[in-house]
Amino acid sequence: MRQEIPAAVLALTAELSSERETHATLDSLFTYAGAPGDPPEGSKHAKALAWLRRANKESTEPLRVLGRVLEGYMDEVLDPSNRWDKERIEKRQKIVKALAEADLQYVKGGKITSAMGTPTRTLSEFIRERDLESIDQEFQRAVKNATASPREAVSAASNILESVCKVIISDENLPAPAKQDLQSVWGVVRKHLGMDPSKVEDQDLQQILSGLLSVAHGIGSLRTHASSAHGAGKTPYRLEPRHARLAIHSAHTLCLFVLESWSKRGNG
Repeated sequence: MRQEIPAAVLALTAELSSERETHATLDSLFTYAGAPGDPPEGSKHAKALAWLRRANKESTEPLRVLGRVLEGYMDEVLDPSNRWDKERIEKRQKIVKALAEADLQYVKGGKITSAMGTPTRTLSEFIRERDLESIDQEFQRAVKNATASPREAVSAASNILESVCKVIISDENLPAPAKQDLQSVWGVVRKHLGMDPSKVEDQDLQQILSGLLSVAHGIGSLRTHASSAHGAGKTPYRLEPRHARLAIHSAHTLCLFVLESWSKRGNG
């Protein structure tokens, strides 16, 4: 199904590309992206806007053009501690947000896809590649659902963390638990990565790690008792958007810590 570049994304992309390119490199970039026609006249910003609008009108796959234009900006490795890179990260996040509002997402490699119903296989690929931005987008989608459907959002947050654990178990050939719920797979991964607070000498870190372990159990339990993954029962939880966001952000923190710990062991 043909889909045009959303207006907000079009404007942000034109702004970003005109800031980062010269006239010559802008022409090369849009030609590489398959934007139709010759370079439009005008300033760099006017040129980028006109070319993207032309892609919407004339290209058979406007989103394919968009993905290729964004590829270099979205896939480049940036350092958040660097002031210039921090500004680039902020602009990149604006594009991610604008795409999400149109139910779209950027996928590493210059692809724009639907953000609805992303298959588990794709999430598994993100995890194996340590593609933290794509995993972050999965959590952002959960945050987006928090207001309208907090139960769905809690379920999504738990599923992402559960998927991380299952990928590690699979890739490391760890013994799979009899039950495949979050509590069980988390127990295997926690043991494998050596996440034992009693073995941490620094008391402050020990407290934080203990809290993270409680987070995993809490998210799993909340999903069981209050999310859309199970029946509400006789006394349903009064789950509010703020509760859902707490679960999502907690799962996000734990997920990234687990992936960084896995990477530190030299796996993959």
